[in-house]
Amino acid sequence: MPLTVEIVTPDRRAYEGTADKVTLPTAMGTIGILPGHQPITAIIAAGEVILTVDGKISRLAIDQGFVRVVSNKVSVVTEAAIDEAKIDLKAVENAEARAREAVEAARGQKDIDPVEIAKMEQILRFALVQRLVKGRSSPGLSE
Repeated sequence: MPLTVEIVTPDRRAYEGTADKVTLPTAMGTIGILPGHQPITAIIAAGEVILTVDGKISRLAIDQGFVRVVSNKVSVVTEAAIDEAKIDLKAVENAEARAREAVEAARGQKDIDPVEIAKMEQILRFALVQRLVKGRSSPGLSE
């Protein structure tokens, strides 16, 4: 019996389907989820989700969030998620450059909102994760 997997962001479902195995980056390290896994709730770290379906691997870049595993259902709630096939490296590089400039400019100001800095840092973090996930799909690289 396969796992039922859903990965949800504030604005959409990034993935909904089944998988034979799910590998997730948590705050305590990478975990693998197989059918029959013990119930668990954990904090997700920004990183790569690997879904194995019928021997084929799919990868998604995700930001921070939470995972809950109960009765062969894996539910991930995250700030952002994107399938590696949809990652546009040029767009990622542009967003990263703009965010880096904004963070540097903001740090020199006394009255800047810390929430704005946190948002820019989140963009930087997710850009890095996307570049890493996209790089793994290059020929010669594997899980």
